[in-house]
Amino acid sequence: MKDRLNEIAHVALDLDGTVYRGRTMFETSLPFLELLTRLGVGYTFLTNNPSKNTAEYLKHLAALGIRISAEQLYTSTQATVEFLAEQRPRLRRLFILGTAGMAAEFAAAGYGLAEDDPADEPDAVVVGFDLTLTHARLCRAAWWISRGKEYFATNPDRVCPTDEATVLVDCGSIVAALQAATGVSPAAVMGKPDPGMIRGILRRHGLEPGQLAMVGDRLSTDIAMARRSGALGVLVLTGEATAAQAAAADPAPDLVVADLAELGARFQSRRGVKAPA
Repeated sequence: MKDRLNEIAHVALDLDGTVYRGRTMFETSLPFLELLTRLGVGYTFLTNNPSKNTAEYLKHLAALGIRISAEQLYTSTQATVEFLAEQRPRLRRLFILGTAGMAAEFAAAGYGLAEDDPADEPDAVVVGFDLTLTHARLCRAAWWISRGKEYFATNPDRVCPTDEATVLVDCGSIVAALQAATGVSPAAVMGKPDPGMIRGILRRHGLEPGQLAMVGDRLSTDIAMARRSGALGVLVLTGEATAAQAAAADPAPDLVVADLAELGARFQSRRGVKAPA
């Protein structure tokens, strides 16, 4: 583990459950980011949540005290845009089951957006974590899928972490409803644990998998993706996974830490850097 930590040039950080919970920033997060900067280690925030576009995420993070550039953010929406451009270049008009922010990200990438109208035929359907979901639009998505249109999901999560007194039904659950209604599975599901999320960051920064640490709170997404891509998988126990679940996991995370403060201390000890006075 000592050698692997020494090789890390960039850290991919999950957001909900790792850096913050809902609107509550963990007190360990800002000091950890400051430490990475001092060590010369780059970092990118990686999220499965497509409900905000890049500009909205930058504003959201700035309100929490984290000011980053657009290059330091990689979302499942961006991964979906890249997948479609590379793997389905003929698909140019989309019916989006997602928020206005998510739709704006596709429009900015040059995609046409189909209206909720049987006369406005899309090339495909894209399903995301739609906080503005209506029954009519869910039915329209099912209609196009039943008519043979391919559909794609931005992420597999069934619920989104929150510090509020509710259950946030996520993209995976919306996809489950569409599958039940149509009998058709998505042609592809982006987001963690798909290694395409990691490949996007590696391409952006010219890195090899062994130079990247994936830090997150979920075994089924963050750690599974790290394993699939060859990155160092670091589980923090500030979110979904418990210590008992981490101990029983197969394959196990490469490293399990209580929080980002412990991970920062390990970076410091491996690199011989003293904490600031």
